[in-house]
Amino acid sequence: MRITILSAALIPLSMALASCSGEALGDIAPSSTPSPASAAGQPVALPAENTTPAPFAISAHGTFNEPWALALEPGTGRILITEKPGGAKLFDPGTGQVLPIGGLPTVAYGGQGGMGDIAFAPDYASSGTIYLSWAEGGTGDARRAVVARGRLGCAGDACTVTGLSTIWRQSPEIDSPGHFSHKIAFTPDGRFLIIASGERMQGEPSQDLANNLGKVLRLNLDGTPAAGNPFAARGGVSAEIWSYGHRNIYGLQFDAAGQLWDMEHGPRGGDELNRVERAANYGWPVRSNGDNYDGSPIPDHSADDGFSKPAISWNPVIAPGDFVFYRGSAFAGWQGNAITAGLGVGTLVRVAINADGQTAREVERWRFPRRLRDIAEGTDGSLWLVEDGPNGRLLHLTPAR
Repeated sequence: MRITILSAALIPLSMALASCSGEALGDIAPSSTPSPASAAGQPVALPAENTTPAPFAISAHGTFNEPWALALEPGTGRILITEKPGGAKLFDPGTGQVLPIGGLPTVAYGGQGGMGDIAFAPDYASSGTIYLSWAEGGTGDARRAVVARGRLGCAGDACTVTGLSTIWRQSPEIDSPGHFSHKIAFTPDGRFLIIASGERMQGEPSQDLANNLGKVLRLNLDGTPAAGNPFAARGGVSAEIWSYGHRNIYGLQFDAAGQLWDMEHGPRGGDELNRVERAANYGWPVRSNGDNYDGSPIPDHSADDGFSKPAISWNPVIAPGDFVFYRGSAFAGWQGNAITAGLGVGTLVRVAINADGQTAREVERWRFPRRLRDIAEGTDGSLWLVEDGPNGRLLHLTPAR
């Protein structure tokens, strides 16, 4: 089945320049070969407009070609960085060495599409298995997000992915350049694979349980639907669904108690942090705390609307990238907070979950020199960030002296 993108009345020309509260849609020419990284890094200053002193120092460790996601390799602390045009690199913080990764798939690069997320399998230490997501070309101009798994091996000055096999696809494919989402997570017990599937700028499929667009999915590690999913009796892709009514998810994380949360782009306003529950409907596009891009209103969430409510929403937006629930001790008072990389104007946002476990509040934010795409926590409690776009830098945040 194939669906064509919605009319310009719903998605105006302005979205050709920006979408998802600040996520770029236009193609950007790939940058030159990434610059060499440095183990020591180069100091980075925050813009002068910040009035709150930052509790961290920032250093830059080389640039990458439109970096999209990063993940720390278990046991080594090396950082795997995916690049939207279709590449990936492995960076060693101890030596500054950057290893190219071969054996990667051909991606449908353009708009918001390209190489996506990276995740190390729960048994990576013994299996070497990694999971990758990307935008795949379909019929004509149609595209869809896919997830695959393979084995990562490194020797000498390079790494290679072998045995890469696609285990999941968005259904249906869509003539649309955006809202792939394709974030990957694993349940804390390592038994299940969680995938965020965006609604591809279509809206209505989010409320339709006959497709897997605008959904959070719970799968076995081989990509088949997991037992106990709420709509399994419907069969087909409905058996994959854990929750629905989502728009464009760029953050997918479990907290220390094992609760799943997502960070989601709203339209013009209404970015959300959601506590993701089994069978819950989060309301898109029927309810949102934002408005359509053409200025037409969308009813806000209300106590009696029957939908699950965001823990916190933003208007004006922060255009969130990924986030982490901070577990370390390097930054005092941050434990359990959601630390969010912001694409909108380039901000790092700290959010605290309230005592009820259902709602949240923003604590503070800092403006950075450029848009921030993804974030990961190091084993020492420091933070790693990648900037968005050509020549995006890998940034390291350590406690300020």
